[in-house]
Amino acid sequence: MSTPYTLQQAAVIGAGTMGRGIVISLARAGLAVLWLDNDPSATQAGLAMLAQTWAQQVAKGRIDQAEADACLARVRQVTAFDDLAQVDLVIEAVYENLALKQEIFRTLDRTLKADAILASNTSALDIDAIAAVTRRPEQVLGLHFFSPAHVMKLLEVVRGERTSPAVLDAAQALGQRMGKEVVVAGNCPGFIGNRMLASYVAEARKLLLEGATPRQVDEALQAFGMAMGPFRMYDVIGIDLEWRARQMAGKGMESPLAQVDNALCAQGRFGQKSGQGYYRYAPGSREAEHDPAVDALVLKVAQDLGMHRRQIDDDEIRERCLLALVNEGARILEASVASSSADIDRVYLHGYGFPAAVGGPMRWADQQGLSLVLARLERLQGLFGEHWRPAGLLVHLVAAGKQLADVREGRA
Repeated sequence: MSTPYTLQQAAVIGAGTMGRGIVISLARAGLAVLWLDNDPSATQAGLAMLAQTWAQQVAKGRIDQAEADACLARVRQVTAFDDLAQVDLVIEAVYENLALKQEIFRTLDRTLKADAILASNTSALDIDAIAAVTRRPEQVLGLHFFSPAHVMKLLEVVRGERTSPAVLDAAQALGQRMGKEVVVAGNCPGFIGNRMLASYVAEARKLLLEGATPRQVDEALQAFGMAMGPFRMYDVIGIDLEWRARQMAGKGMESPLAQVDNALCAQGRFGQKSGQGYYRYAPGSREAEHDPAVDALVLKVAQDLGMHRRQIDDDEIRERCLLALVNEGARILEASVASSSADIDRVYLHGYGFPAAVGGPMRWADQQGLSLVLARLERLQGLFGEHWRPAGLLVHLVAAGKQLADVREGRA
């Protein structure tokens, strides 16, 4: 029988945008929070942002002043790992670099009490590779918040190969205490949401090179009901995040699918925050305005790559992007990275702006009819190649007359 954990005091490593949102979420849920960043001024700026955030909540009548004061009082800046020795849980929220995260986890493992839980907010890195540098892999897991963490409802709880059931239970209970939609994911690159997103945005980028424009792709998917299209999404997140990650990793810069992003970033077009990205933004505005200069840049990149461009209609955009999501979701389900198609749908409804009326990509596929989905994937495989090969699970379900909703732990 697993021993339950009582989480009363937490720590957050990192005072960037993600760290700030996680601290707000923890404090709002009643936990005492110690906050550490290697740059103390970043933590100071974070504390000022917290005070401002709660003051705005008071002004809007969402909380009273006493609650705002109590939340702020729960957060304390610290300046050394030794200060974290007695916390029950630590959440690391530094940038996506495996070696850096491993170094932090080695230090935490040496410093924190024996029964403390160590969590990483990584969005894609190998939780087992992080756990492996500690003497407590059973107490290591991923807590993947979505940005901004105090606003977005989704929390992916990522189980490592050796994460104990008690630690998994404690993490899920904490997520619920913070008011999150909690989905447990297995450990693989990108987990559930970002692994599927990679296939979705790859199709969007291919469509650009083949003949579409960023605005056309976004508008076609927004017409389906997505909260925003992939290129608008990248402007909001920051086009430079993946660009910098490719540079740091020393791989991916030469990929044809990265060339438009690379060209935008080379011009300092990082997205909404810089006033220009796939779209342009008036000073102080979040309104995305069409920029013909980007269409011209896309055309030049495609020509430089030797692409033969053609007319692409909105139906093809929706078909390829949505079926890429579904096929990768089926592979995730088949591998038991997700426990059910409903969990995959919850990830996409609460973390990625999938239309609530549709119910999620897997439910959409069931509603379309899996035999039709399979036939469409086979057609795309014939047109565009092996990466469109239908997931084995889809073939099996169609043969058995079953749906994705019938699958539990990889089996129908």
